[in-house]
Amino acid sequence: MTAGTLARPTRSGTAAVLVVLGLLAAGVWALTDLQINFATLADSAGNAVAFARRMFPLDFPPLAELLELAGQTLAIVISATLLSVLLSVPLAIFAAANTTPGPGSRLAARTVIVLARAIPDVVLAIVFFRIFGLGAMTGVLAMGLHSVGMVAKLYADAVEQIDEGVRSAVRAGGAARGQELVTGVLPQVMPAFVATALHRLDINLRISVVLGFVGVDGLGYAIATSFQRLDYRRGMALALVVLILCVLVELGSGAIRRQLLRGGGPTVRLPAQRGIAPQWTFARVRRTCYAAATVLAVAVSLWGAELSPVQFFHGLGDIGHSLGLFWPPDTGGIFPTLLADLGETVKIALAATVLGALFALPVGALAARNVAPRPWVARVFRVFVVLVRGVPELVLAIVFVVITGLGPVAGTLALVVGAVGLLGKLVADSLEEVDPDVEQAVRATGATRWQVFTSATLPQAAPAFAAHVLYQLDVNIRSATLLGIVGAGGIGFDLLSASRILEFGMVTTILLLVFATVLLVELLAVWLRRVTV
Repeated sequence: MTAGTLARPTRSGTAAVLVVLGLLAAGVWALTDLQINFATLADSAGNAVAFARRMFPLDFPPLAELLELAGQTLAIVISATLLSVLLSVPLAIFAAANTTPGPGSRLAARTVIVLARAIPDVVLAIVFFRIFGLGAMTGVLAMGLHSVGMVAKLYADAVEQIDEGVRSAVRAGGAARGQELVTGVLPQVMPAFVATALHRLDINLRISVVLGFVGVDGLGYAIATSFQRLDYRRGMALALVVLILCVLVELGSGAIRRQLLRGGGPTVRLPAQRGIAPQWTFARVRRTCYAAATVLAVAVSLWGAELSPVQFFHGLGDIGHSLGLFWPPDTGGIFPTLLADLGETVKIALAATVLGALFALPVGALAARNVAPRPWVARVFRVFVVLVRGVPELVLAIVFVVITGLGPVAGTLALVVGAVGLLGKLVADSLEEVDPDVEQAVRATGATRWQVFTSATLPQAAPAFAAHVLYQLDVNIRSATLLGIVGAGGIGFDLLSASRILEFGMVTTILLLVFATVLLVELLAVWLRRVTV
């Protein structure tokens, strides 16, 4: 190719651009078809005012009852997160290419991880509710097993990114395979393991609200009961408590991450060096105190969740009969309706992704320290993102159902708010991770702040932003399914109705339809990443 000649785009690159443009066009069409516009919102303004009057003043339960509900919720969430970590560590070792015993083991572990992520936690809760009945056991197992899909995947990725030199040094010292993992692998990945577990704890706290609508104890169940009685003052008061808990958990987990992981995590020592101990500095004492507090919180949660081994093994005795109720799949004679509702779910997800991305880009940019005009602006928008992420989407869906009425508009608006919280954070992180030298080079030419952003910062972060949007679409399809439970449109309402009338074969059919849809989106995202890298 001669100088000055532009390289021709590859077929795969052109196809990727066309697919992205097609998804954007589909999202715009979905917004139009669902009538998500200013006129719709203006027509609902009166309902919003009426809802606010019915919501205020907030009606909090007595302090003792409130503390009991919050304690129940935290106990279930922490226990579920612990279960996911215990299951994810061995799965990650088998799933990672550099630690797996063989290709068969890796394929089996990866399959388990994908299935755990693909099955909605609400479906797992419905199954376990049938086996174990109302209580904490159902929530712990549903959240714990579903969390494995995310936790084990991120753990496996962390294991594959270790420094193999350390592991080789441990092996050269005569360590057995088990010692090699404990001494050469786990200390390196411990920072990532801790950060992932704490992040999943934050997610599970929000999920607990959704599971309350299918019988899991705690604040979620109390919120569901309040809204079913149309007691919006009590329901929104409890939702505010959940928001405060989410913010406190995020701030607390952030502090623990900074203290436990400062300095790169645990020191890797060879077998011959085991007698050498680091000095007890103030920083080490502080990290130890955080670790002790974490262990204490886990122990109290296991006790507070009142998990009964007798109930667990008794339920296992009936698991064959209970699972048999879900097979074979059954359409109940309404398969065309299920397909139409699935199509509505996809429309909701597409519309919410496009609109959410439109709002998340400026919010994320102002939350990035290297883009915001002042440091205080970045801090304000970071706090805003945390607050938005702390509001459970199911609560938002209920509010929008009351304001805009039953249907997909409520689900779309709820997911838009949720997308601003998640995408805003991811966009801010991506913008802060760009190469500052490129920004400095453009700035040295006399470019303005806006020119630096558009010509240096944004182009570097664009591939990550595209990946985040596809991830948000995946998340929105799952979330749109769940929001249908409260009448926010889509196939979720069919899912809840089928479980309530004990049509478990139809539950399986709905699960398979959602799984196939999510799998297609995930395969599309993998292909796009491959052809654009």
